[in-house]
Amino acid sequence: MIQYSVRRIIAAIPVIFGVLLVTFVLARVIPGDPCRSILGERATVAACERFNELKGLNEPIPTQFAIYVTDLAKGDFGDSLRFRRPITVILLERLPLTVELSLIAVTIAIALGVPLGILSASRRNSAIDVATMVFANIGVSMPVFWLGLMLAYLFALVLRDTPFALPPTGRLSPGIIPVSFYEVHGWQVPETGLISVIPRFIANMFIINALLSLNLETFWDAFKHMLLPAMALSTIPMAIIARMTRSSMLEVLGLDYVRTARAKGVRWRGVILKHAFRNALLPIVTIVGLQLGLVLSGAILTETVFNLAGVGRALFEAITARDFPIIQGFVIVISVGFVLLNLIVDISYAYLDPRIRLD
Repeated sequence: MIQYSVRRIIAAIPVIFGVLLVTFVLARVIPGDPCRSILGERATVAACERFNELKGLNEPIPTQFAIYVTDLAKGDFGDSLRFRRPITVILLERLPLTVELSLIAVTIAIALGVPLGILSASRRNSAIDVATMVFANIGVSMPVFWLGLMLAYLFALVLRDTPFALPPTGRLSPGIIPVSFYEVHGWQVPETGLISVIPRFIANMFIINALLSLNLETFWDAFKHMLLPAMALSTIPMAIIARMTRSSMLEVLGLDYVRTARAKGVRWRGVILKHAFRNALLPIVTIVGLQLGLVLSGAILTETVFNLAGVGRALFEAITARDFPIIQGFVIVISVGFVLLNLIVDISYAYLDPRIRLD
């Protein structure tokens, strides 16, 4: 098990380096001048030369890349060209929202997609099966930005005077100020270092922070604000998970041991849950891991529609302003997260199927 995990970790290193190289080069060859985007279109040539020299943009791309990799190895992501703030600080402010949104969206997708897929497979070619697959196909083809606007219109305007009303934008209602859980409990957190990063990161995830603070009012308010964007973001993963679950379950339900279990008198529910579903888990775990990575990297439109200051929106603004350090830093973090999720999925294979550990 340990050797298998080490091999997968070593294999992930070239992937991360390749993403770093491609992102670095593409950020500099796309049309647009960072100086003009930040200083304005009327910036003089002399001003742009001073700007590029100050930011190190006048060096050849290989030299810039070598300097960036060296700084990155020291844990330095650089400073934003536009905000003149460290990328690590901006990440600490923006990433918790995106992680929280992605986790809620994937939780909704799993909670609805897996049961729908099992139900569809167990009632193959029935009206339930047809309705489920039609719903899944609609979910896959529905644009997130359009669905987000429709959900905001429905729950914020049409249902605004009902108990089902939900806020369309923001993270918290006016007047609600979140207090970090470590301050509530009187814990001392250092100002710098990894020990300080983890609690501050958790504190910026308002729903989890409210739970740890035992503040139910803030928890409920933060959860309501996050529900609409999570619903919009979960639609495509939910549809994909439902279709994969159905396909995997149908494949397993046609095997001999399932028919043998039925011939022995095992109840259909037991056959589905204890025999078929456990052996159909590998493809489902794969697609869930991939969808979590895609949701984490694909929250740009959702955060923009719902006015959420997360990684996706910051990345969109950085691309518009040609803020190279933010683009590189955020893409690297998202890529590393995606690779780690796939690594966890690979390791879970060895746990779910011992035969893989012997390969």
